[in-house]
Amino acid sequence: MSNFCREVITLQLGHYSNFVGTHWWNLQDASLSYDPETPPGELQSDVMFREGQTLGGSITYTPRLIAMDLKGSLQTLRQEGSLYESGKDKSALSWDGSLMIHEETPPAKNSFLEDLDKLDCGDILTEASFPSNSQTHCERSPSVDTVNSRLARVQKNYNLEGSVKVWSDFLRIHLHPRTISVIHQYNHHGEADRLETFGQGEALLQGALLEDLDDKLHFFVEECDYFQGFQVLCDLADGFAGLGSKVTEMLQDAYGGRGILTYGMAPVSHPNSTPMKDLYHVLNCALGMVHMASHSSFFCPLTLRGGLGLRPSSPVSFPYLNYDPSLWYHSSSVLSLALDALTVPYRLRNNCIPMWELADSLSTSGRKVVAAYGVVPFPIMHGSSLPDALGVHADSLPWKPLSTCAESADGRCYGQWVTLKGLEGQQLISSVAPGTEAPSPFHNLHSGEDILASYISSFYPTAPLALQVVSCPSKVTPPFPRIFSHSLTDRGLDNSQLLATSSPFAQPVITSVPVMTSLQSGPALDPWLSALHRSVSAFDIRRVAPSFLSQGPETADYSEALEQLRLLARKYRDDSGGAMRSSSEDDDD
Repeated sequence: MSNFCREVITLQLGHYSNFVGTHWWNLQDASLSYDPETPPGELQSDVMFREGQTLGGSITYTPRLIAMDLKGSLQTLRQEGSLYESGKDKSALSWDGSLMIHEETPPAKNSFLEDLDKLDCGDILTEASFPSNSQTHCERSPSVDTVNSRLARVQKNYNLEGSVKVWSDFLRIHLHPRTISVIHQYNHHGEADRLETFGQGEALLQGALLEDLDDKLHFFVEECDYFQGFQVLCDLADGFAGLGSKVTEMLQDAYGGRGILTYGMAPVSHPNSTPMKDLYHVLNCALGMVHMASHSSFFCPLTLRGGLGLRPSSPVSFPYLNYDPSLWYHSSSVLSLALDALTVPYRLRNNCIPMWELADSLSTSGRKVVAAYGVVPFPIMHGSSLPDALGVHADSLPWKPLSTCAESADGRCYGQWVTLKGLEGQQLISSVAPGTEAPSPFHNLHSGEDILASYISSFYPTAPLALQVVSCPSKVTPPFPRIFSHSLTDRGLDNSQLLATSSPFAQPVITSVPVMTSLQSGPALDPWLSALHRSVSAFDIRRVAPSFLSQGPETADYSEALEQLRLLARKYRDDSGGAMRSSSEDDDD
């Protein structure tokens, strides 16, 4: 398959989506190579990044990204960025009339942003003009050793849990001036002018905001040579669900035939929430899922909540993570690691799977909603092999739901994509001495792909399966939160046996972790979608929450959306005679 770059444009709609996206872009930045002598990696950064040039001639490398958020959500970040300053001397402007100066104290920067400010071309690094392939940062082309020593100035641990208020508080890279769009009609802070309902979001995409989005889309699309589609991260629980529905509809109308992979983001909890706001969150989730799924190649919810309903179970936990689910800074970092693996198929340098091919294999017969699962980090002992690691989990898969949808208990699935990344330096196969019985059937196989395929097929024996095994890990350099277990090595491998037999020593700094994820379409989505349908159908919205419909949708449109949700659930119903419970028998989440 051709290895030319198939460009992707990313849209991030909403504050939590920008939290996840910021961590994700930081992961991509940490994986960029500064050494022109280093061979190209398995993942092609040009799929997501674009090369440009400042007015001063410096090469820039910025995300091909459009990010939308509300007024007051940027804090210290300038909307237009600082890569393409015109250099005009504003003091040269003359004015003969009276002049009144209003000064406002700028928001304080945390320790990470203060260190990042020191990176300029004269001292440490330029305007974060990240290299493309053989390109270097500055016009003066510093040596690799110089670049690495300069970067070491910010490669330290930060405790940002108390200082991260918005996503730009931990943004590691510079953004293109056309990236950020601020929605001034609604506030990020305070109780007034909040974007809380689906209808408010739907009404936004018109006038200046529509023109701005259209202009930015044309800018990024027209410079692509082999444009494959859009990756959309959209908040699912607030008014951005409505905006995302209109944005994906616009993308479908204007760029039909391109891939539109939409990930609906939902935090575990919202600050200062109330029972009525919680109800709004569920309604937004239901309407947003129906509409964005219909306008996308596929729609995948991503959340660490225990459910999308009013009574979710406990948040998702992982054996090697100690994260605070209530902190968006923490939960979004876990989802970013999952997203880093989920997006591997269409970012590969060789044998890239185009977005539309990935989506078509999962969304047959109108099943546009898919569920994600993952394990962060992938559990493997330091010094062991892949068959050894999988053999420990022979009775149950190690991953957890990342869409709140439990897996099918009987191993039926319409389609599945599995990605395992990050076992660089570990043994993928195991050598068995002649005459010795192999510990498991996996130990007799001769490639990592065959081993993983055999393992997954033992749980899903008849399901179509596609998979990738890539060696490059997810690099978790600062300001990624320190949420990993003390039993891990610096590469995210289980080191508990060594720790138990050795003297205590300082915990190593975790620099990378292996991750495994799965995208699935199967009968398990029927009871899950049906439960969400019953949750929002159990009350009369005109009596319980009339303000939700005050700015749209119309009552008839709302009822139609609920009917579409019910019909969507039926598309996943398994009529093969298996022991599946009917939708009406499932409990609400």
